[in-house]
Amino acid sequence: MNGQLLFTTGFILVVAGFFLVFVAGLLLLLKALREKGRARGGGVVMIGPFPIVFGTDKESVKVLLLLSIALVVLVLIVMVFSYYAFW
Repeated sequence: MNGQLLFTTGFILVVAGFFLVFVAGLLLLLKALREKGRARGGGVVMIGPFPIVFGTDKESVKVLLLLSIALVVLVLIVMVFSYYAFW
């Protein structure tokens, strides 16, 4: 792979990430305006391979915990494959 391809791929992924965050925020805003109800949510802070999960209810925490575990596994797989790719 050349540097230009890696740069372009990274740039496209960053732009796609910003777009997804914008769309998710817009959808959340529209849903909140339509419905009156209890707000639920949560978040994950990744410090290295260790996730710190917090949320307002058990369902949010369970979903975020599963997603953070999947992210950690994905990162470990990418690290292992990238290590062996250079050998």
